Amino acid sequence: MKRAVYPGTFDPVTNGHLEIIERAARIFDELIVAVTDSSGKSPFFTLDERYRFLVECTEKMGRVKVMKFSGLLVSFCQSVGASVIVRGLREPNDFLREYQMALMNRLQSDGEIETVFLAASTSYHFVSSSLIREVAQLGGRIDKLVPEVVSKAFQERLRG
Repeated sequence: MKRAVYPGTFDPVTNGHLEIIERAARIFDELIVAVTDSSGKSPFFTLDERYRFLVECTEKMGRVKVMKFSGLLVSFCQSVGASVIVRGLREPNDFLREYQMALMNRLQSDGEIETVFLAASTSYHFVSSSLIREVAQLGGRIDKLVPEVVSKAFQERLRG
């Protein structure tokens, strides 16, 4: 069984993330969407909220499981028996950063864990979680860029 991990903070999960999840789930026997605790970042949504959004958004997708994790990604992959890390690429600068991380992950795993890059579709190549947070906090529309559960959560949080 080929198991892969798609890690991220998903703050918030976007339609672009979901598109990568759907595509990766068609490639691998099992895809674990691994939500991290965002060490070093100040998340808009809590880890539990982000986990819940992903569970709700992926519950009808076959072969997808959502898990929380903290610490070294390679250690998490080894603990769940995953030999592949999935990363989405939106624009050229993403590749440079992700390539460096892929090499470090390969070194940390003694070559047992590979990274697979999936290019975002043109519909989502400009979408980032940080841009969505900024637009939402300034009162802009995000409903076409995020799942409905996330759009509603932003509205509730920003109203209260």
